[in-house]
Amino acid sequence: MGETVKTAETSEGVKPRSVRVVLMALMIAMLLAMLDNMIIGTAMPTIVGELGGLEHLSWVVTAYTLATAASTPIWGKIGDMYGRKGSFLTSIVIFLIGSALSGMAQDMGQLIGFRAIQGLGAGGLMVGVMAIIGDLIPPRERGKYQGMMAGVMALAMIGGPLVGGTITDHMGWRWSFYINLPLGAVALAMVTAVLHLPKKTGEGERPKIDYLGAALLTVAITSTVLVTTWGGTEYAWGSGQIIGLIVVGVVSTAAFLYAETKAAEPVMPLHIFRSRNFTLMSVIGFLVGFAMFGGVLYLPLFQQAVQGASATNSGLLLLPMLLSMMVVSLIAGRVTTNSGKYKIFPIVGGALMVVGLFLLATMDTGTSRLVSGVYMAVLGAGLGFLMQITMLVAQNSVEMKDMGVASSSATLFRTLGGSFGVALMGSLFTSRVTDTMADRLGPEAAGAAGSAQLDAASLAKLPEAVRDAYQHAVAAGTHSAFLLGAAIAVLGFAAAWFVKEVPLRGAGPAPADGAEDGTDGSTDGGADKGKAAPAPQESLAH
Repeated sequence: MGETVKTAETSEGVKPRSVRVVLMALMIAMLLAMLDNMIIGTAMPTIVGELGGLEHLSWVVTAYTLATAASTPIWGKIGDMYGRKGSFLTSIVIFLIGSALSGMAQDMGQLIGFRAIQGLGAGGLMVGVMAIIGDLIPPRERGKYQGMMAGVMALAMIGGPLVGGTITDHMGWRWSFYINLPLGAVALAMVTAVLHLPKKTGEGERPKIDYLGAALLTVAITSTVLVTTWGGTEYAWGSGQIIGLIVVGVVSTAAFLYAETKAAEPVMPLHIFRSRNFTLMSVIGFLVGFAMFGGVLYLPLFQQAVQGASATNSGLLLLPMLLSMMVVSLIAGRVTTNSGKYKIFPIVGGALMVVGLFLLATMDTGTSRLVSGVYMAVLGAGLGFLMQITMLVAQNSVEMKDMGVASSSATLFRTLGGSFGVALMGSLFTSRVTDTMADRLGPEAAGAAGSAQLDAASLAKLPEAVRDAYQHAVAAGTHSAFLLGAAIAVLGFAAAWFVKEVPLRGAGPAPADGAEDGTDGSTDGGADKGKAAPAPQESLAH
């Protein structure tokens, strides 16, 4: 088998080649999970043109999102109970099966169903990546890899639309799904060959699966995502359907919380929320998702409709924000690794996120691309300080046995934050655009113009008065949306001040300054108390 290295005790200087190979495979899997929706978005018009079913178009995305969100915490628990390697490989296989079936879909109904299968696998991809990294690399060293993860995210957001458009134009929309197969096969082969983790079987006993908790959590997440997806678009916020979904969400959440207190192996152990840092990171992660997904959605819209940018290169429009996020994340990670300190980053990140969103809210029809690029860079810097630090601190706040559920919970809260951000900012945006158009053109003219697409090509064909009204309306809409984002981000900035600087678990012996006892009893850093570098008994062999 060759040499075996205990990952929890591996020092920076002797990190084996196999760790780098596994990290490469994990980054490919992470890219798969993040790239998919970016690629599919540009292929949607072609898909509808061939399969029809325009009225069900939104479900192609919704089915994937629902399945991903609902399965995320379950994948995390499965990894904790049965071993992360098996659950991670299973999620990759399910994702690839869903991708292949989606590429072969013959009608919109089949595509929606196969996208749900694909989303089911995607739920385990991000969780698997984060949890395995949490096992392999101690938190003190993990900061070095933040830039790598931020780079993958930037690559997905920038390259996704470009790759999707190129594939659709030259190879057909089905290859937007088939492209996942070779990438997934590479990740599958690399993880299978190099990653060697022991199975977890509950010390000889068959683990008791929390079926009731999993079912209730699925219902709660599904109803919440549907409320944020349908509210203000498919149905009015005050409609019976939305009110009913809200009631179902509240009741199922309450029932889930009660069920988790009785379950032998809860799918989301509530004791992890006793850690002040874990709870705060969940809140901050939710708000980061709120700001990031809202920004990603409305920034290209503003630049296309108001600044006349081309929709073809929509991914490139986000370059200032994404590059800033990647660079800052890399710097913050290095500083965290070298110093072991991290509390300052959520505070600075929260402040920059508030300032960045407020600056974006000041944009109008006269704002140049250079100025908007600077504003985006400020927001990106704030996200860079927060994106990976929230996951790192969350993982450092729990015991190794709960690494999976900690990773999945942090991922879930960020996903739900994004869902709420898109919904609430979208509702405010639409309302403001409609009102501004009515003020400038009158209700009837505004309604007739409202059917036009908000892109440079369509706007160029409109009469000058209508085009001018549209641009002012979109500017007003984005102003309101980003102002809401800035107000919400203030909560994240406030929460960051309450983060406790619990020393990060390191690869070597405990520091001589007593850092191992830097917890506040049972409420923070439970994994750290009395053991600065707990060995997870997992190893890599190559």
